[in-house]
Amino acid sequence: MKVSLTRRFEFHAAHALGTFPEGHKCRNLHGHTFKAEVVITGEVDPTRGYLIDFGEMKRLIRPLEEQLDHAMLNDIPGLEIPTAEMIAKWLYDQLDGELPHLDRVRVHETENNTAEYWGE
Repeated sequence: MKVSLTRRFEFHAAHALGTFPEGHKCRNLHGHTFKAEVVITGEVDPTRGYLIDFGEMKRLIRPLEEQLDHAMLNDIPGLEIPTAEMIAKWLYDQLDGELPHLDRVRVHETENNTAEYWGE
């Protein structure tokens, strides 16, 4: 049986998007309560009845959550241009090879705006 599991977390962070056009409000320093979702997909082990322990997902994701929370995202290596798209890719890249069955990462910058990255 194939399933997808999702671990959600949020972080409060600031960024300035200097690549946006002059006069665009996002060029200025501002912050968001970002919400992120890490999705894994795979086959359930029939002898255990689960794909992975949610606690293991939490353990692997927590250091990234702590690194991003109350941070200036532009100052984090690899997030010099911290758009929602780049944050999703950064999270994916940090977890790739560490979190088994990693499928995709979603970053919700606002309630209505989400970026999703699923690797190359």
